[in-house]
Amino acid sequence: MLLPITATTAALLALLLLALAIQTVCQRVRLKTGFGDGGDPSLIAASRSHGNLAEHAPIVLIMLGLLEYASANRTLLMVLAAAFVIGRICHVFGLHTASEPGKPPLLRQVGVILTWLVMLVLAVVILLGVFA
Repeated sequence: MLLPITATTAALLALLLLALAIQTVCQRVRLKTGFGDGGDPSLIAASRSHGNLAEHAPIVLIMLGLLEYASANRTLLMVLAAAFVIGRICHVFGLHTASEPGKPPLLRQVGVILTWLVMLVLAVVILLGVFA
């Protein structure tokens, strides 16, 4: 396989995305809500955890694939890929965890930070490779 790190990460994220889509549909069926969130916190959390993964995964997979194709450091790529998957899982659990009003749950914060950190590092490594 040409890009095993990217392929493995894509497969794991696809399984997570599928699980989140199923969860969202189950919430919609439970509430008989075909569109929107009906103001239900469980449906909002399910919908946003699915949407948020769908928003962030493509660019990370593209950057990961570009770097892997360019023979970037495999250990760095594996660490970044693992951090992204872990961050996304933390974000999902964080969205489904109650917290104090006005304060996001710790797992959600960890998920966001890991996601953004991975995106930043991948972008910087790409730019260094292009312009160095």
